[in-house]
Amino acid sequence: MPSVKNPNGPSKLRIAASIGKKKKEQQRKSRAGQTKISKSAAARGARPGLLPTSGPGAALSSKKKRKLEKAMAHALKRKMEKEGLTLEDVMKDIPPEEIAKARENGLQDVEMQIE
Repeated sequence: MPSVKNPNGPSKLRIAASIGKKKKEQQRKSRAGQTKISKSAAARGARPGLLPTSGPGAALSSKKKRKLEKAMAHALKRKMEKEGLTLEDVMKDIPPEEIAKARENGLQDVEMQIE
């Protein structure tokens, strides 16, 4: 508070504003610690429930997801060939009617049971 002799100190309004700014900044830091979002990801637009728009944590486009799934499936096939396994060897313990049903619906159901 400025005294009558020294009018160069901060006014009551400036003091209240600076306290409000400090409080708001502290709340923002507290929320950031609770959500586990890194500072760099937050700078790229990440929020709770939203991925950043760029960088390593960004959501993949559907085209890139398809390419990645294709590459992973190919790598799995190469690994199985290297070990000398076939799909039938892996699925010995699964009943044949489930395999037939899975082939009709695609191999996703069977792959989930294998893992």
